[in-house]
Amino acid sequence: MAFLQLNALSKRYGAVDAVVATDLAVEKGEFVSLLGPSGCGKTTTLQMIAGFVDVSAGQILLDGRDITRAKPASRGLGVVFQSYALFPHMTVRDNIAFGLKMRKVPAAEIAAKVKTVLELVRLAPHADRYPRELSGGQRQRVALARALVIEPPVLLLDEPLSNLDANLREEMQFEIRRIQHAVGITTLMVTHDQAEALSISDRVVVMQAGRVTQIDVPYKLYEHPRTRFISDFVGKANLLAGDYDARGIPQVRHAAGDGELVLSLRPEKIQLLGASEGRLQGQVLDRYFFGSQWLYRIHTALGEITVVRSNDGSAPLGCGAAVGLDWQAELLRVLTADEVHP
Repeated sequence: MAFLQLNALSKRYGAVDAVVATDLAVEKGEFVSLLGPSGCGKTTTLQMIAGFVDVSAGQILLDGRDITRAKPASRGLGVVFQSYALFPHMTVRDNIAFGLKMRKVPAAEIAAKVKTVLELVRLAPHADRYPRELSGGQRQRVALARALVIEPPVLLLDEPLSNLDANLREEMQFEIRRIQHAVGITTLMVTHDQAEALSISDRVVVMQAGRVTQIDVPYKLYEHPRTRFISDFVGKANLLAGDYDARGIPQVRHAAGDGELVLSLRPEKIQLLGASEGRLQGQVLDRYFFGSQWLYRIHTALGEITVVRSNDGSAPLGCGAAVGLDWQAELLRVLTADEVHP
């Protein structure tokens, strides 16, 4: 049995199903992200695991123990909230020690544990500062340290990076993963940011309208999305009408209209060629520069197609330029219809 097991976990608010019969098995030491748009049920799922929201149906098992109805304090889980919830009148050291003091741990043991975790999160030089004197990333690491110092069996992270600016978010993604690796703690993180989930998770759980629609390792989730929703939500995708050829291989319809299949083709998998070359002709409608890459919107007979090209230092294509598009047929992904409709 998995270390953390959700069996048909459900939450209903009146006539609204917030979470529907969710099954999930998380192994010890694994980092799993719950990914989805606002209102998909990911935070409610995390709160049921933490004990902050009552379970309508189903079961939560932790290391074989049924904690479905257990009080939050008795579960012993570490939780980092979106707001960090630090005590403003306490120093970094005292914020981290708070949970241990509530558990009446001896003072000498508290001092030793706090010292260890301060070094782990690289905040030892700031131990006597107050939250107001820290940067956003430092406050986030204090919240992490406070959750970890009680040595919980599971760490729950609720949108832990949402209050940080873009540059700091990326830095803290890797910092969270470093700390999680160092401690080896089982971690469940809620996020609506697909780049965040893909970059640091062992597995990603995609949720839509209260239901789990795919669970996979990040690479497979991105390369082999099951539905239109997942294809579009996890990264960018061109959705194209297609049919099976005589050999049973999916191919794009080279005429406007519906096909038997819905195919997904990632923008970076498309080659930009000279006019009259490739499978499809188009014209550049617009371009956007992202430093490491260019994103082009291309008008074609099949509709607008997005293409991403790595920035190799050459001059970009101008708006109105005629281009050819090509791709490898094996990079087309056949999608199933969305299973739920929010």
